[in-house]
Amino acid sequence: MGEIILCKYGEIVLKGLNRGGFENELMKNVRRRIKSLGKFDLYSAQSTLYVRPLDENIDMDEVMERLKKVYGITKLCKAIRAEKNLPAIFDVAYLRYKEILEDAKSFKVTCKRSDKSFYLTSPELAANLGGMLLEKLPHLKVDLHEPEVTIVCEIRAEGAFIHDIPVDGAGGIPVGTSGQALLLLSGGIDSPVAGCMMAKRGVVISAIHFEAPPYTSERALLKVERLAEKMSEYCGRISFYTVPFTKIQEEIKNNCPEEYFTLIMRRLMMEIAQRIAEKNGMCALVTGESLGQVASQTMAAMVTTDAVCRMPVFRPCIGLDKKEIIDTSYKIGTFEISIEPYEDCCTVFTPRHPRTKPTLADVEKAQGMFDFEELIKEAVENTRVKNIKAY
Repeated sequence: MGEIILCKYGEIVLKGLNRGGFENELMKNVRRRIKSLGKFDLYSAQSTLYVRPLDENIDMDEVMERLKKVYGITKLCKAIRAEKNLPAIFDVAYLRYKEILEDAKSFKVTCKRSDKSFYLTSPELAANLGGMLLEKLPHLKVDLHEPEVTIVCEIRAEGAFIHDIPVDGAGGIPVGTSGQALLLLSGGIDSPVAGCMMAKRGVVISAIHFEAPPYTSERALLKVERLAEKMSEYCGRISFYTVPFTKIQEEIKNNCPEEYFTLIMRRLMMEIAQRIAEKNGMCALVTGESLGQVASQTMAAMVTTDAVCRMPVFRPCIGLDKKEIIDTSYKIGTFEISIEPYEDCCTVFTPRHPRTKPTLADVEKAQGMFDFEELIKEAVENTRVKNIKAY
């Protein structure tokens, strides 16, 4: 029996006249994500994307794992198609579930009839199919509340589909439907979460990382690249920009008041990031900041940072506490990489007593003690870029 994967839409169904564009973007994302696993036939009908393998040796479990991470899919399941008549539906259900049911004590059948022309109602189909299975497997009992096995039958225009209870997908809307943004990606826990949260809202995410050798190591950079690769399981391909930042940090240390080191560093990072974003057609920046988490993430500090920005800065983690961010990092698979002990340039020259309530005038005065323009241009010109993807 050949399996087919049903990918159920969520928010896409609410998009009205724009729905076709969202469906097309989702289909492109799915094709890219599973292309390396073999050949597939993809088509859309009744708020569902059908993924049908064209090769017999395709690992359908791996297909499912990848599709669970595609934004725009809210539920998915592996199903077997049958002709739309009761005997054919029973044959498929019995063959698929026979071994499982032989070892079970209870089961239930649930049915959904999207095709109202089918000659049995949903309750009638469930009762008939369940009764036929009981005749073949009389040791079973029907348990509508806590069954060991649940068999689902959907009657659609394309046929009858028999499957288990659908599992959760990633939700959100397809990547590529909400523009492009540049994520400031450190080696910490927060920024990968922020990037995936924006991708979940349809944003194509690129990432920018600031390195400061010899104060930061090659292993620190490789760690961040691995974070980007893990993120790409959800975000798709990521353009990864690496900025040489050592000279700028040394001049901050040599010329600016210590209590403003971090704020000036972040302002210069924002300036460099938005120049690269503008050059590459991106229209927003993304950071992993959470309000009040550290000294540079107070409201007053963020005001001084945003003062240098000419484009929106999205902070999807802004209202989350650390536990909520960590929980999400576990879900997307970045936590274990993030806690590896390789520090990034944000920890270089950290002030002993940073200002938590700075004024914009004071920060601008401190930054004005040195003209950073030539170093900014040099950093932008020497930025390296590579494409990172998981599959």
